Amino acid sequence: MPIQPADTERMVEDTVELCRIPSPTGLTKRVREHLIRVYESLGFPIRQTRKGALVITLGGSGRPLALAAHFDTLGAMVRSIKPTGRLRLNIIGGFPLNHIERENCLIHTRAGKTLEGCIQITEASVHVFRESGKTERTDKTVEVVIDEKVSSREEVKDLGIRPGDFVSFDPRTVVTKSGFLKSRHLDDKASVAVLMQFARMISEGRIVPDRKTTLVLTSYEEVGHGGAASIPADTHDLIAVDMGAVGDDLETNEHKVSICAKDSGGPYDHDLTTELVRVAERLELDYAVDIYPAYSSDVMVALKAGHDVRHALVGPGVFASHGYERTHREALENTLRLIVGLAARKKG
Repeated sequence: MPIQPADTERMVEDTVELCRIPSPTGLTKRVREHLIRVYESLGFPIRQTRKGALVITLGGSGRPLALAAHFDTLGAMVRSIKPTGRLRLNIIGGFPLNHIERENCLIHTRAGKTLEGCIQITEASVHVFRESGKTERTDKTVEVVIDEKVSSREEVKDLGIRPGDFVSFDPRTVVTKSGFLKSRHLDDKASVAVLMQFARMISEGRIVPDRKTTLVLTSYEEVGHGGAASIPADTHDLIAVDMGAVGDDLETNEHKVSICAKDSGGPYDHDLTTELVRVAERLELDYAVDIYPAYSSDVMVALKAGHDVRHALVGPGVFASHGYERTHREALENTLRLIVGLAARKKG
């Protein structure tokens, strides 16, 4: 397949740029507008749904294929303002609160104001609270300390902060010399970047879709209903391009493309999954087939919503999912090669 080092570098750059745009589920306008600009510049028809998903037609004909990824991320909302001037949180998505402890954050008010803060436990100082390490992390003991001179509920309200405001986490995005990408929100912005490069290759005329191909970029995956709508009605095969989880007895790692055989929603389509495995074998990709019992995807949501499709799940291996995540440029490259190998051919 005609994948060049520049393609991998571009995916890394796009991943970094996407991760640095705050987009907790429910507050995705800024990243959505960024994606619209990119795809319009590539010349593809793009439709924004009422729910905020993007449907992008890449071309081709016959046996319609849809590739789904999500651009919403984990985050939180202000549940209440404490009398101390601290903020109690309610989380968006599935993660333990210790995964965000000591993280810098932004508070996004409905008036468009952005304020800085840090997420701490209520007994943060070991010089004051000798047993702070034993404190149970709950929404009552983990709070936002606002980086403003406030010490009361009234002073916080004077800043414009209210319950229902969004809180996004500092992604701390880093690319190492050895090719690792470390960041929050690689789930699923790494795969959004992979699909962006796939589309760019088509736009540049280097490959052509082997079949009618559509990208479906969703904005409510982390809360479980992103893929329930927006899937083109004629879709024959639907593939979620998300992340591969790393750990325990799983064979996926941060260098491989993961092909998921089963998750919490049950087995993926046997024939389509086997087809992906055969493509990975033919291209001699670094890949793994795994089962993720604690995982779900936009594709499984689409099935529950009644879409009659063959379904599969692939993605780059990502370590420490829903925390400070890590993958490698090789995983992005292997994922792109798999998608190109399945869905496109070299022009001419």
